[in-house]
Amino acid sequence: MPSTPFSRRTLFAGTAAGAIALTATGQAHAAAIGVDDRVNWGTYLGGLDPVWASVPTTFYQGPFLGNGGLGAAVYRISNKLAFKLGDTRVRDHQGTGGTNFGNARLPIGHLTLNTTGNVTDVDLRLSLHNAELTGTVTTASGVLNISAYVHAEQDVLVVTATVKSGNEKVAWTFTPSKARSPRLDFKPAPSGLKTNPDPKVSGTTCTQDLAAGGQTVTKWQINGDTMYATVAHTFPDKTANAKATQTLAAATSNAQLRNEHVRWWNSFYPKSFVSVADTRLESFYWIQLYKLASATRRDRPVLGTCGPWLEPTPWPGTWWNLNVQLEYWILNATNHQELDSLSYSLDRSRDALVANVPSQYRSDSMGIARTTQEDLKGGVAQPGADGDPECGNLLWALHNAWLGYRHSMDDDALRNFVFPLLRKAVNYHLHFLTKDSKGVYHLPKTFSPEYASSKDCNYDLALLHWGCTALIQANQRLNLNDPLVPKWRDVLDNLTKPPQDSTSGYWIGADVKFNKSHRHYSHLLWFYPLYEHDVTTNAAHRDALTKSVKHWLSFTGAQQGYTFTGSGSMYALLGDGDKARGQLVTLLDKYVQPNTMYKESGPVIETPLSGAQTMHDMLVQSWGGIVRIFPAAPAAWASVTLHNVKTEGAFRISAVRKAGKTVFVRVKSEAGEPLRLHPGNLPGPVEVRELPSGNQVSFQQNADGTLTIPLARNQDVVISTKGANPDLVIEPAGANTKRYWGMP
Repeated sequence: MPSTPFSRRTLFAGTAAGAIALTATGQAHAAAIGVDDRVNWGTYLGGLDPVWASVPTTFYQGPFLGNGGLGAAVYRISNKLAFKLGDTRVRDHQGTGGTNFGNARLPIGHLTLNTTGNVTDVDLRLSLHNAELTGTVTTASGVLNISAYVHAEQDVLVVTATVKSGNEKVAWTFTPSKARSPRLDFKPAPSGLKTNPDPKVSGTTCTQDLAAGGQTVTKWQINGDTMYATVAHTFPDKTANAKATQTLAAATSNAQLRNEHVRWWNSFYPKSFVSVADTRLESFYWIQLYKLASATRRDRPVLGTCGPWLEPTPWPGTWWNLNVQLEYWILNATNHQELDSLSYSLDRSRDALVANVPSQYRSDSMGIARTTQEDLKGGVAQPGADGDPECGNLLWALHNAWLGYRHSMDDDALRNFVFPLLRKAVNYHLHFLTKDSKGVYHLPKTFSPEYASSKDCNYDLALLHWGCTALIQANQRLNLNDPLVPKWRDVLDNLTKPPQDSTSGYWIGADVKFNKSHRHYSHLLWFYPLYEHDVTTNAAHRDALTKSVKHWLSFTGAQQGYTFTGSGSMYALLGDGDKARGQLVTLLDKYVQPNTMYKESGPVIETPLSGAQTMHDMLVQSWGGIVRIFPAAPAAWASVTLHNVKTEGAFRISAVRKAGKTVFVRVKSEAGEPLRLHPGNLPGPVEVRELPSGNQVSFQQNADGTLTIPLARNQDVVISTKGANPDLVIEPAGANTKRYWGMP
């Protein structure tokens, strides 16, 4: 049976059920103990690498490289191996038609390894550890050795190709793409949209001037067997050529560039470790972390739906009503705030967020539209307005920022970034709340993403409720004495209850029942990811979520991949690890492509990334002030290893599960916050020892199965069965001998 947050039978072995016990310190001469990290990262990740024994012919089959700005997708085009270039910073600036047309992300073109013979076979491996593609390419004229990477910190694609056998020769050509919005292949052009000039190729430089000003320049150079390429985009100035020239001038030594690149990536992964005895999902998980680091960095543009790899798509921008939020969740547990371009973009775009709301509300409010580019400019509708006013997106994006704060407990970030933006985002909704004759607050019509508009829309109600709760918590922590605290409390006390019924669960809103297939779970944000309703202690909430998920999934026509990641995380919240894993297996079977990308009408990057977060939700949860270890580990994951997984409260968690039982839990506090821990199905009675001294640490056993452990900043402890003294070994949960991803 999967472990659940409620099981405390083993924890209280030898203690009266429901009793509260306090264990005192002791052992003046305890033996020193420590964590033994035995992970060989090169070997471990090497066993999870995607490989190609067949020639990839589409983006969804091929390897992908990137550094958060420049990207390259590798697959066969016109019988040759091509490196299709993309860049998160390359877009139009006309304005006409907004994000999807006049401001759309623009395609660049592809570099072709112009071999004498057509490509007939490949033997390729994408090393996750080194972020490098290596192997052989076979053509009708011979065999080439090849290696390729996009430098981790410089905007340079480096490809080395040498003849291994036969009469093959190596040359490079560049084929530019037209600088037009990909959406034009799906929708007609808006009136006034200008056609950009044709690109001009001269020698090893391609210049793409834009009708609105600015330009994109692609430049490449050959040095022996190695090709170096870069892309530069400038606006409004036409200085991209100088920028590209400068970048390539610094790219003179492949050996030096590769050493820098490999060093960055080798130091990237060990910040956390997650291993489950389920090779297909384990490999999928680590490819998602590679993907996110290839797609974005803190100082790069906020992620668009495609990442840096722009393919045919009706969505050439950033979507704020689900996509962007799901894209970033995994960076918290993995401790990779250096990838948080979402928070950085929100912080630096405050003026745009203010300008997005109607002028009469700009003194105290902020908002964001459904879609924007990296400047975050996009007018937000007014609640109650005609059409479908989608108003809650900024609140949801700021929940991501809040999670970033909660995992770091950085009070400066809370004071200077999260609180002031959240205050203004909540204010926008407060302007439109009205009380009825019974003193209950209601919202006018707003839009539940991709479903319908309704009064008292659950999407907005849940986000507003969370926002007021978070503001009150922040105000108390920072001692701000904000004058709006009484208003926030009034809203929490008197906000209308979520529209629902006892049969089907939560509705879209007061005017709209949930009665058709819907890929989004916007009506269920109360439960996940906001956790405003606690299903572990409140039977009514648990029943409501159970019915809501069942009803939601009963309509199958419009489901998509993130239907299964979202429902998987909700099953994890309910403690049902087997169902959660089942949703992930369905995701992989039906929706995820050979290289772990995902597509609907075009590539959308958020769904596989959120699948990795579902795995986190099965293994560690930390909402509501409790850190829960293995809250929904499925029976299939009898062996699990976690190391330095970050939780809310800024705790670093290590834990090992073997034969379906928790062996030990190690917690290091980075901020000295109060720790309340549920140790999963760790057999009791338990003890807490300090690392490295081995001294006993006082703790309190609570009636709900949790432990309260007072920890100072940087204090490190291990929780285990009393007297067991387990070896604190961190190593992979199982052997990975089968390849699942790529085209093995």
